[in-house]
Amino acid sequence: MAKVGKRVAKGREGVDRLKLYGLDEALSLVKERASAKFDETIEIAMNLGVDPRHADQMVRGVCNLPNGSGRTVRVAVFARGPKADEAKAAGADIVGAEDLMETVQGGKIEFDRCIATPDMMALVGRLGKVLGPRGLMPNPRVGTVTMDVGAAVKAAKGGAVEFRVEKAGIIHGGVGKASFGAEKLAQNIKAFADAVVKAKPTGAKGQYVQKIAISSTMGPGVRVEPSTVLGA
Repeated sequence: MAKVGKRVAKGREGVDRLKLYGLDEALSLVKERASAKFDETIEIAMNLGVDPRHADQMVRGVCNLPNGSGRTVRVAVFARGPKADEAKAAGADIVGAEDLMETVQGGKIEFDRCIATPDMMALVGRLGKVLGPRGLMPNPRVGTVTMDVGAAVKAAKGGAVEFRVEKAGIIHGGVGKASFGAEKLAQNIKAFADAVVKAKPTGAKGQYVQKIAISSTMGPGVRVEPSTVLGA
């Protein structure tokens, strides 16, 4: 059995791993244990009653966190002409077409979010094997394939968080930083959970949201009573 380090063991003290805490109490426990030398990300994990192997049970979407994510997001945009100018004016870090494609094909990926205009998807499609595994492939379902590139760039910079269910039926997402106030984190968590609920697929059967837990980057997970997050 792996040895538990002193810092991890100390972080777990006072946390009942079987108890369902109210959101406010859970946030207090998580923030108290975010003791790393950097501003840890507060993360949420939601176990859903879906089987992503079936197309009608895939859960994917985007959430605009009301208080931002606290992250500096580097945005790349595939666009030409006026739309390229619009992306630059909105604050995109990298804008291009064939030149950007060649850069990505060469293995240089210096961005966290990728946006494209619809007419560029034939070009971007060639990068599927590179961008897909990294979760960077533009998709109209999450607003990253759009003619309104200015709004998409501003949303990405302002705290838009994409989510996609994993094979085990779990969704993870960063919902802020440990330095955020508890109220702002609670608002972000509820907004994220609400977006996941609204993305419920037609093939989902039975209880959709089964478990919710929150944690900081280096801290222990704390289970949360779903009703205190979902308001039901």
